Amino acid sequence: VQLQASGGGLVQAGGSLRLSCQASGLTFGGSVMGWFRQAPGKEREFVAAISWTGGSTDYKDSVKGRFTISRDNAKSMVYLQMNSLKPEDTAVYYCAARYHRSSSSLYYTAAEYPYWGQGTLVTVSS
Repeated sequence: VQLQASGGGLVQAGGSLRLSCQASGLTFGGSVMGWFRQAPGKEREFVAAISWTGGSTDYKDSVKGRFTISRDNAKSMVYLQMNSLKPEDTAVYYCAARYHRSSSSLYYTAAEYPYWGQGTLVTVSS
C-alpha cells in the first residue's frame, strides 16, 4: 500500500491550499480515508475523515467551516481543501487509510489507521 500526499507549501494567513493524496495497492473504494497533522513538538492529531462512499465526513472542531475533505474513488484520490488558513494550521499533514466497507464509518485516532503517507508540509505565515 502506498499513499502519496502532495500540495503543501508556504501560504499567508487567510490563504488557501489543496492537499491531495494518491492511493495505490489497497481497495480504495472500501477504505475510510483520514487526514492528520503534526506540528513541531506536538503529537499527531486528527484533522478530517471521510467514509468510503463519501457520504460521511467529520472534522476537528478548529477546522470546521474552513477545511473540506473529499474523495474521487475512480481516481483513488482524497483531497483536503483548506481555506482561511491560520498560523496554527502549520504542520506536516498526513493522509491515512483503513479498509472498512461500511457506508458511514469514520475513525478518529492514528492507531486506527494501518496505512500512512509520507506527509506534506504546510506553513502558514502571519
